[in-house]
Amino acid sequence: MGTGSDIILRGGTIYDGSGGDPFIGDVAIRDDRIALVAPSIQERAANEIDVSGLAVAPGFINMLSWANESLIADGRSQGDICQGVTLEVMGEGSSMGPWNDRMKKERLENQGDIKYDITWSTLREYLEFLANKGVSPNIASFVGATTIRVNVLGRDDVTPSSDQLETMRRLTHEAMQDGAFGVASALIYAPAFYAKTEELIALAEVAAEYGGMYTSHLRSEGDAFLEAIDEFLTIAKQSGARSEIYHLKAAGRGNWHKMDHAIEKLESAQLDGLPVSANMYMYAAAQTGLDVSMPPWVQEGGLRKWIERLKQPEIRARVIAEMSTPSNKWENGYLHAGPEGVLMVGFKKLKQFTGMTLAQVASLLGKSPEETAIEMVVQDESRVETVYFWMSEDNIKKQLAKPWISVGSDGSSMSTEGVFLNSSTHPRAYGNVARLLGHYVREKKVMSLQEAVRRLTTLPASNLGITNRGALLKGCFADVVAFDPDKIADCATFENPHQYSVGVEHVFVNGQQVISEGTHTGATPGRVVLR
Repeated sequence: MGTGSDIILRGGTIYDGSGGDPFIGDVAIRDDRIALVAPSIQERAANEIDVSGLAVAPGFINMLSWANESLIADGRSQGDICQGVTLEVMGEGSSMGPWNDRMKKERLENQGDIKYDITWSTLREYLEFLANKGVSPNIASFVGATTIRVNVLGRDDVTPSSDQLETMRRLTHEAMQDGAFGVASALIYAPAFYAKTEELIALAEVAAEYGGMYTSHLRSEGDAFLEAIDEFLTIAKQSGARSEIYHLKAAGRGNWHKMDHAIEKLESAQLDGLPVSANMYMYAAAQTGLDVSMPPWVQEGGLRKWIERLKQPEIRARVIAEMSTPSNKWENGYLHAGPEGVLMVGFKKLKQFTGMTLAQVASLLGKSPEETAIEMVVQDESRVETVYFWMSEDNIKKQLAKPWISVGSDGSSMSTEGVFLNSSTHPRAYGNVARLLGHYVREKKVMSLQEAVRRLTTLPASNLGITNRGALLKGCFADVVAFDPDKIADCATFENPHQYSVGVEHVFVNGQQVISEGTHTGATPGRVVLR
């Protein structure tokens, strides 16, 4: 289907993204744009598709995507595109540029299942590399505050000098001029953990100069959750940047009750005129690594130095003691979830343990769970990808009730074949949007379908400052999804995550059909979307 094709979707129920009442109507696409949305379009088109009984909506925006490497391996983006996701927004803390030679070498040495050559240095060059290679969805990114920090300071626990901070700000300026949507941090991880509030304000100020955002994985989602919200609000206020919290959650049963107070803080700031928002995923479990079960000091200097320290008996004993002790000084994922709630999903070498809990592996090895976690990192020579069961279903519903919360999977976009089957993953990589529309909208009725579509389209688009996508309006880019609201559902589970969602019948990206009657066409019309 080349450019110049005329397409009319006929008789669907139109959810235009505004959150208003749906209506039965037609959508005409000409070239890469929406030509008309109306109750009835009289003209005929070369390609007419009957979508009666289906919901027709703008393509969905994934506000927190980790498709960085999965799109290199397979540009079809099947896990997400078959849920109607037409824009992947990447860059949570770490982005695919700006990289210096040291960073490229480090990345090449530490690649997991997906191997690739690095032919770019800047973030913009990476995005253009992907688009030129061919990807089905549109792609965009924040510049990672961690990436900027590592570029200038390395991975040590240091405070930048005024000259170094100026260099970090210059790199941020360059990324913003190249079209990054803002600066993003992920503050529970070393070396991001070492950044002081002032450093983050200095970078967020640069984003604000361009009308960009500051987005953050908070410094704590657990024992210091409310203090981390305060820091986030300080950065938002002092930098002047529109700001968003990544994957809002309260981690650890003892912290679940803090969500009410967190929401109060954010809504109070909104009433004071501060433009703050949040996104979330639809599961009561997070995916990260065993690094969030160990104190940041032991990880200083990067993976190799972390492993070398863990081999020293006196350091190992100290790490075990700190893993077992509650603290609001660092985010202890191990204590939030407990050894039965830590599921191992991604290894470089120890793949025989994939799908087992930390408790099960500890029992098998005859070691304590803490000792086992340490041994896993040392033997696997990686942080080990891990799912943590530490959130509350009640909080998910409470958060979804808030009109300022959009949606991000915090996952890659995979295929149920090839290299992706070498590791397990979190079901959010295949089911996040479908779970919202099927489980929470249709079954639990936590919001109307038109409101859910707004949260997936115009809300994130307006937060990002995108004016020509995210709505079914004449002149907008033709990113369009047609799905069956009675059938859309997530199929991925924690036991068997590599399963596509069902219920999406047609997806168009920039006017080209990528999903037809539920099947991928192989088309890769995705483009780089710049701020």
